[in-house]
Amino acid sequence: MAIEILSTSLVTFSSATQRTTMSLNATFTNVPFLHDISYGVLNDFNVVKSASTLGLAFLAFYVYRLFFPNAKGSIKQLGGFPVVTAWTFFSKRSDFLWSHFKRSEEPHFRFQVLQHQVVALRGEEGRKAFFDTRSLDFTEGYKILMGAAPRLNDIDVDIKDTGDVSWFNKQILTLLNKKRLTDVLPTLLGDINNRMIGWGKQGRFDPFKNIYDLVFQMTVRMASCSELANNREVLDEMQNLYWQLERSATPTALLLPWFPSPAKRRKEAATKALFEKLHGFVEDRRNAEVPSTDAVDVLIAQGHTNVDIVGFILSVIFAGVINTGVNSCWALVYLASHKDWKAKAKAEVDALIEKHIGTSSAENLSKRLASIPISAWEDEMPVMESVIRETLRMTITGTALRRNLLEELTVSNGTIQKGDFVAYSLVDVHRDSEIYSNPYEFDPRRFDAGREEDKKATFAFMGWGAGRHPCTGMKIAKLEIKIIVAMMLAGFDFDVVDKTGEHMTKIPVPDRNDIHQARPVGEPCFFQFKRIVD
Repeated sequence: MAIEILSTSLVTFSSATQRTTMSLNATFTNVPFLHDISYGVLNDFNVVKSASTLGLAFLAFYVYRLFFPNAKGSIKQLGGFPVVTAWTFFSKRSDFLWSHFKRSEEPHFRFQVLQHQVVALRGEEGRKAFFDTRSLDFTEGYKILMGAAPRLNDIDVDIKDTGDVSWFNKQILTLLNKKRLTDVLPTLLGDINNRMIGWGKQGRFDPFKNIYDLVFQMTVRMASCSELANNREVLDEMQNLYWQLERSATPTALLLPWFPSPAKRRKEAATKALFEKLHGFVEDRRNAEVPSTDAVDVLIAQGHTNVDIVGFILSVIFAGVINTGVNSCWALVYLASHKDWKAKAKAEVDALIEKHIGTSSAENLSKRLASIPISAWEDEMPVMESVIRETLRMTITGTALRRNLLEELTVSNGTIQKGDFVAYSLVDVHRDSEIYSNPYEFDPRRFDAGREEDKKATFAFMGWGAGRHPCTGMKIAKLEIKIIVAMMLAGFDFDVVDKTGEHMTKIPVPDRNDIHQARPVGEPCFFQFKRIVD
């Protein structure tokens, strides 16, 4: 009906010149009713009426595309207003994608985020293409559609090297060699112990606050320098700034990055404050008389500028705190909620201590654990490996993003055009009942030899990345999760409780729409704890 009304209006107001008629014919050649209308436009009316006709034509075209969207390359295009579509994509991303996939058997659909086209994929073929196609760029995918990560360009700081993913990965590998991990392990465990002492002998705490606090300090230590990692006051300030960045990733700020919204101003202020704090510490290390083995000094020795070093540190902290923080919290929540697995994991830690240190040592727990060699942490903890792997499967259900930069692609008989963004929801694989039996249940046995559900399909487990973008920081992330969990299991008796202190009979579930923290859906959970070993 709306189309018919607009058609009538166009006939009534038709008054464009022959040039305008030709333009309309060229513009609307694929829209039949507009194509016909353009031939009825007269040549000798005034400019005002010509403008009216042209405006109505564009309006008609927009309404036509709104309610009868053209599929591009056989990929269905969602209708509706792009602003509304985009808002839902940014505010409840997982729900948005799966609500549309549930309405269709198609392996993909297309939608518009303002001027950007986004293709959502699912299924094994889509997953293989998403993670293994050279033209689908990782960095460009997240730059516009994610938004919370600090970007120095936002505060007019020119940064060169650290925009290159290969450069970033090279530095990570340099800093995560076995010797450096061996050297820093006692200090990391000391950081954890000092934080845990601050909790007291018994009580209740929010793991999504307390565990994040210690992960933040550990990540800063691995990525920067001791002077910063030991400064609790500055660490707290930086952590607040990081969460300010996370809160600034509002739909408005992401959809309208040029608009001077309060969220945009907060993000720029937080980024500037973080840059200035880190730049000061980097400059102090550059002027130090005696170099250290800290990450900042290693990067300085390689000839990198202060700005590039700060950019690197910001990226490491953002990625490390989000990923290691989320999975450390949830590993402990799942263990506390599954007593059998908690007992198995604790027995494994106790056996590791007995094998490498003995039970007669009078040193505190953190020092005893620090005596365990890195090779043992990496190779002698099969229970913990399975627990971490299952935790990642349960919690990593967000949306991976890419942008097609090089050439037109065909995926599942649909065309992804150059410039399109591409989204793949990890719910598609990590909650696939054809791959994982009872996919919503915590069951680390699913990875055991003979069962190995994660090998049923290509890229069936995405916890550490896949294809062209495996997680370069996997080694340190695993180590940090293991030592946090080991300190909790060997040092505390703890249980998951609600805000009143009552045991939670219903196991908490991660919020799939919470991109950065994956806090529990609904009621928050806490740890009721009692220290049993110092």
